[in-house]
Amino acid sequence: MAQAVKPGRTMADLEDAVLRRVLVVTVKPGSPEGPGLPVYLEQLCGELMSEDKPTLLSRELLERVLMDRLGTFSVGMEAPFLYLVNCYRRASEESRKAQNMRDKAQLAMVQDALQQVKDLALSYSVLMLVHPSMFPQPHEVGLGPNSLLLASLLADGSSNSGFYATSSGLEPLPPGFFEGLLKRFEDEPDGFRSTFEHLFKDLQGTVWKLSPLGPFQRCVRTLVMLVSYPKLAKVLVEHPMWNPKGNHIHGRVLEVSSILGPFFHISVIPDHPVFGNGEPNVRQQCFSDSSSRRAGDLNSSYATIKTVMHQLYDGLHEVLMKLLRNSETKEAVLQYLADVIQKNGNRSQLQSNPLAVASSGMFVSLSAVMLKLCAPFLDASLSKKDKLDARYVLQGGRLDFSGLTAILATSEELARWVDGRNHSRTEGFRQVQQLREQEELRRLQAEEASTSMQIDSLQSYPLKSMASASSDNVKFNFICECFLMTARVLNLGLIKTFSDFKSLAQEQSRRKEELATLKNMRGDGAPAQIEQDIAQLEAHIEQLSQDRLCYNSQLMNDVDLMQEALAYYRLMVVWLTGLVGGFRMPLPAVCPMEFASMPEHFVEDAMELLLFASRIPRALDGVNLDEFMSFIVMFMGSPLYIKNPYLRAKMVEVLNAWMPKNHGYSPTLSSSMASLFEGHQLALQYLVPNLLQLYVDIEFTGAHTQFYDKFNIRHNIAELLEYLWSVPSHHNSWKQIAMKEEKGSYLKFLNLLINDSIFLLDESLKKIPELKEMEVQLSEEQWSRRPAQERQERERHYHQQEHVVRYDMMLANEDVKMILYTSAEITAPFLLPEMVCSPFSHLIIFGTFEDRDYSSSSLCIFIGGNDILQSGNHAVQVERIAAMLNYFLLQLVGPQRKALKVKDPEKYEFRPRELLAQIVNIYVNLDRGDPQGLFARAISSDGRSYKNEVRLLS
Repeated sequence: MAQAVKPGRTMADLEDAVLRRVLVVTVKPGSPEGPGLPVYLEQLCGELMSEDKPTLLSRELLERVLMDRLGTFSVGMEAPFLYLVNCYRRASEESRKAQNMRDKAQLAMVQDALQQVKDLALSYSVLMLVHPSMFPQPHEVGLGPNSLLLASLLADGSSNSGFYATSSGLEPLPPGFFEGLLKRFEDEPDGFRSTFEHLFKDLQGTVWKLSPLGPFQRCVRTLVMLVSYPKLAKVLVEHPMWNPKGNHIHGRVLEVSSILGPFFHISVIPDHPVFGNGEPNVRQQCFSDSSSRRAGDLNSSYATIKTVMHQLYDGLHEVLMKLLRNSETKEAVLQYLADVIQKNGNRSQLQSNPLAVASSGMFVSLSAVMLKLCAPFLDASLSKKDKLDARYVLQGGRLDFSGLTAILATSEELARWVDGRNHSRTEGFRQVQQLREQEELRRLQAEEASTSMQIDSLQSYPLKSMASASSDNVKFNFICECFLMTARVLNLGLIKTFSDFKSLAQEQSRRKEELATLKNMRGDGAPAQIEQDIAQLEAHIEQLSQDRLCYNSQLMNDVDLMQEALAYYRLMVVWLTGLVGGFRMPLPAVCPMEFASMPEHFVEDAMELLLFASRIPRALDGVNLDEFMSFIVMFMGSPLYIKNPYLRAKMVEVLNAWMPKNHGYSPTLSSSMASLFEGHQLALQYLVPNLLQLYVDIEFTGAHTQFYDKFNIRHNIAELLEYLWSVPSHHNSWKQIAMKEEKGSYLKFLNLLINDSIFLLDESLKKIPELKEMEVQLSEEQWSRRPAQERQERERHYHQQEHVVRYDMMLANEDVKMILYTSAEITAPFLLPEMVCSPFSHLIIFGTFEDRDYSSSSLCIFIGGNDILQSGNHAVQVERIAAMLNYFLLQLVGPQRKALKVKDPEKYEFRPRELLAQIVNIYVNLDRGDPQGLFARAISSDGRSYKNEVRLLS
């Protein structure tokens, strides 16, 4: 502690002693020198002696002392900037100790001397930062004043002021130093800007080198501290690299060059090798030798990655919040976010140039941060939904939505509608609108005054429409702008990354199939380079496996992120539904243009997220799905509202994923899902009718792959319908729609169901004998002696055919099963005369009869009768149903049934006994529902497939 004057010592001696400890210098001749001892200022000592002054340190000499000390630099000495920081620290410590001095005069003298040291340390620090060459500096890189200032701020510690490095280690920067530094800079405005622009750029460069396992937290914490000072926040957003401009600027440039870009770049999701993911290498440390990694090790890595990524998300969210709460920086932040979105619009494409668009890692991090910005208005009651304004999308502004596919409206329809709205507005209407906006502005400003620290305060600064499509200069509140910006970020970020992950998994599966094929080619006649090819393919598969684990760690295992996104899209579907009048059915006859003109991806992204979350354990725990169910039920069967049939089909995929019996949900979630299907009022009334309508609509999608796509979509519909048939309330709804629409939509549904059954079952049964022949060839002894290339091609063809037959048979089984259980209770529509007039009846092609055979069935049935009923269309329709059943019955039990006998029929989803039983029961169901006996007569009138002698023999 600062000591009182001892006997024989003067106040000047006390002052000298204190300053020697603080400044670590001396002017006394003959003072010992060496490491850790005060530096002897020989030149200043000589000057004092020549001036006949005592060789004691004093307040009057402080500037001369510092100039001499800072000009005296040699190897091993503290860097000048660090010396000044340490002087400030020591002065602060001495000042604290001096509080115990009893002599008030001595205390005043010591405190005055120490305060002057601190003031001069700050002043010279500023001079050194602005003019580094003023004093000798170390030649080593990183020891200049600007670099040391950043190193000081990045050093570990818990002080809110920042951190600094000493020659002996890292210690907290003394309280008040950084604040004092900023105050001293008031006299150096140009130097202030240049110093901190340099610091922000160096900070950006430091972050770029770091991976999630690196010490990025120090950089984020430092950035949070810096933007807490309004003047520094303004320097940041006015930095030339805050939001780089120019014709050459694209998405990747913004990620690499903007100040915030490298912060958002931190991710474990693999980036292009040119850019990498920073150090330490997450792939190598956490996921190398992926096939041999223990589950416990992987779970530990997942937990670590989730923790550090959320530290990043929280830190960046705090940075943006501080900037958004500052009226001088808010506009720049929103414009930066808008530019990042606009410059990366091509990320939504299936194939985008990775060198021209930002990485998935950046956009996933940005997605997480934007969701946190939205969190305050995603409350359970969605109380802020009225703040959202469709005009933000329609009129343009920071974001241009014009190039996006709309839910229903074409670009021409939208342009005509907007023009019509603009021309129909009178001057009086505009005045009323202006008055409303002024009132809203006053209300928002009052709200901001009372809750300035809450997110609502952000909307008190209205945003200008940058390129309004109308004559009104509409000002949008923060909630509206933040919400719709987030929609675009999620589309380009989180949702796009789901798609990338799916593609990665598919590629990995394909490569594994290729590897299996290559390994089967080993042996005589194999190509010379086959082992090299196998090794290369195995290395590639290992890389894909590591990539997949990286995706898993940041996406699949982050339930919190999933649930935040689900909360966001819950508001999205509620808002969109509000554009058509809310959750009520039936929908208005004409789709409102506000809804029709919204980007299609608003809906598609919600469905993609629901699908992805449904496959992640615990992701749906506690999530309110009622609004999602209502939205799906309302629009799934409504082509006059959502024109894209594939988007409506995706809604079925979501419902299919929610079926309680199909997934290993927890008991609680399984019960919630059952309640969702069995107790949701809109679903109970409209789900089955809309599913049946979509089954019909999907016949023609407009795509060149529509013929095959419809089977995939109807597969999901069939699974869902089977589940709903088992739910009494939906069962009754089905029967009611069949009665009400017996000659309408239900008739079309049955036509298509029968057409699909005939095509799929016939295709499958025709290919099974081909597979049987190929099985025989592959099992022959001479097969292994055939050329490797021939074996590879034949085996590839065989596996392709296996896949086709297995898939077709699976779909056929579903269709036959649906005919079976519906015909048991809803028979009449199958026998209607109108069904013969189906526009799809040209698909009913049985072809020329060829004997086919299948042996061994424990069932025995005899079909007889030769009467043919002649009653017009009704007879023809009855004959159609009968001919279908007769044809497939003959395939299964006819004279050449052995051609269908393969080694492992289950592998192809081919269960002949079960199929035969279903066909027989359909015969029975239709006969029971035909009191006039038309069906029985139609069976025997079939001259193509009916055979009197056909029996099922045990």
